[in-house]
Amino acid sequence: MFEPRNVAAPAQVVTVSELTRLTRELLERSLPLMWVAGEISNFKRYDSGHCYFTLKDAQAQVDCVLFRHRAQLAGWAPQDGMQVEVRALATLYEARGKFQLNVETLRRAGAGALYEAFLRLQARLEREGLFDPGVKRPLPRFPRSVGVVTSPQAAALRDVLTTLGRRMPGLPVFIYPAPVQGEGAAARIAGAIGLAGARGECDVLIVCRGGGSLEDLWAFNEEAVARAIRACAVPVVTGVGHEADTTIADFAADVRAPTPTGAAELASPGREEILRTLSRAGHRLLRGTRRGLEDRMQRLDTLSRRLTHPGERIRTQLADLRHLAVRLRQDGRRRLEAARERWSRLAAHLKHLNPRLVLERGYSITEAGGGIVRDGSRLAIGEDVKITFARGWVGAQVKRKG
Repeated sequence: MFEPRNVAAPAQVVTVSELTRLTRELLERSLPLMWVAGEISNFKRYDSGHCYFTLKDAQAQVDCVLFRHRAQLAGWAPQDGMQVEVRALATLYEARGKFQLNVETLRRAGAGALYEAFLRLQARLEREGLFDPGVKRPLPRFPRSVGVVTSPQAAALRDVLTTLGRRMPGLPVFIYPAPVQGEGAAARIAGAIGLAGARGECDVLIVCRGGGSLEDLWAFNEEAVARAIRACAVPVVTGVGHEADTTIADFAADVRAPTPTGAAELASPGREEILRTLSRAGHRLLRGTRRGLEDRMQRLDTLSRRLTHPGERIRTQLADLRHLAVRLRQDGRRRLEAARERWSRLAAHLKHLNPRLVLERGYSITEAGGGIVRDGSRLAIGEDVKITFARGWVGAQVKRKG
């Protein structure tokens, strides 16, 4: 950094490059970005797109440079003799040691008051919620008709109609004429927007005009137009001026396009897009139909395997009956064998209890008074008894007892 020379110190020598650099840094630190008013002279636009001109008044002048990327945003063509206001940074072009202004933006003189009014209205309507993204409506994807609010003589209308005709031939277009600048234009534009919403002839409304100065576009910065847009019964897309131009109407619109042509593109589906959409839908429908048929054919095959011819069913039932009869016979034989076995066991038990078998072993049964005698002491001397043997019986009389 170059330091101020001390009288007592040896002289400090700097190069020209250092001097111009220090001067530029001092200028840029000392002078902020500011608005400067003057008249354009010696305006030149080079092939590079950069613009060079002189800004002057009655007592002085200063060289200015407007680089291409900023010149493209101007939206109008500066010319010699124009009174303008530039927002610029004071600096030094070091290569030539030349004082100049690096211009960021410029406007025609007198636009400052309008711009301030623009900012005040924007802030007030924004606080009111008129620009709230939550109230924005989506544009219909496939509108049945489109409305256009603009001047019938405007080039913007031709651009819109050409774009709509290219993108969607046969789409009905309703034009609601209104002047787009001059005294009373804002009220006429607001009225046309209200009429379009009241008639209900269109599904989406384009509000547009070509480029111009801030004064030319001022009708679209009026509060009446912004409120008409928000009150409109159908979605509104604006295409006012060039891409760099932004109006109050743009903030209020449901969708803002950079140009009238852009608004027409947003408001209408492209024919190619529709054909692609239909093609994709057709392919999905075909795949779905084919898949449905294949599923049904497979189900039919499954059901056909489960179907049985009536004759086959009868044969199956007869076979089942024969099997049942065999099982019944087998079960009957098993039950009969079990009954015979049980009978044999019972017969064996009964055989062991048969008194005749006892008599066969030499025993006899003595009966008296119609009953079997089990206690000899109960018989009286001379009482008649019956004695049964294994074969035959005899009558006897008690002679003695013990």
